[in-house]
Amino acid sequence: MKIRIVNKSGFGMPEYATSLSAGIDLKASIKGSVSIDSLERVMVPTGIFMELPAGYEAQIRPRSGWAAKYGITVCNSPGTIDADYRGEIKVMLVNLSRNVFEINPGDRIAQMVISKFEKAEFEEVEELTDTERGSGGFGSTGNK
Repeated sequence: MKIRIVNKSGFGMPEYATSLSAGIDLKASIKGSVSIDSLERVMVPTGIFMELPAGYEAQIRPRSGWAAKYGITVCNSPGTIDADYRGEIKVMLVNLSRNVFEINPGDRIAQMVISKFEKAEFEEVEELTDTERGSGGFGSTGNK
């Protein structure tokens, strides 16, 4: 599958780090450093525009290293980019730490995973079939 990309980032094309990587690193396309205060959210541009085929989406996910080391994550994780969106990909980051965090031009800020999806048809009914779990929600399938 090929995805058409317009790259205005000033950096190379997005690419997979290894042959088995699921995600592509997205980089900050910013003129200077940006600081994120504790509990602050910022929209970080990537300079990437793309055209996904019908039946595909792009999911924007946090970088595990930034989340573990610094408490930086994607606020609406995973963010979804639909196939009909043609604007710039921006990443909404949030700082969950107590410390100010600085993003520099070209920093890898998130991962993008391309996924195929199915469209569902919804049928309205009066009741649903019963299961062993039933309507048990959070934590209902175990003690831990």
